[in-house]
Amino acid sequence: MIKHLGGRKLGRTGAHRKALLSNLVTSLLIHERVVTTVAKAKEMRPLAERIITRAKRGQHLQVRRRIQDKKAFKKLFDVIAPRYQNRPGGYTQVVRLSTRQGDNAEMGLVRLVR
Repeated sequence: MIKHLGGRKLGRTGAHRKALLSNLVTSLLIHERVVTTVAKAKEMRPLAERIITRAKRGQHLQVRRRIQDKKAFKKLFDVIAPRYQNRPGGYTQVVRLSTRQGDNAEMGLVRLVR
């Protein structure tokens, strides 16, 4: 029996998709909010959650593989991870916005929960 294993392809190759999601997570960590399409937001959310959880546990090497930006890496370990130390999960929230004017794509705001 064939099972659906992958996530959304987002119209990109595997390497392009990986880079896109990594850049979205980096922007989320720096600015604590990102406006993007709902499909990208839903695909990005588990990656961001995993990275924050690993930062809480102090797993620097695993986080460094995904987050290349030094500013985002420092902020993650100095500000974000301590903020969620007592929270068991659910660090991000996707809020649906209006559609984009150019192509009518459904937009969403991804933000870190306070």
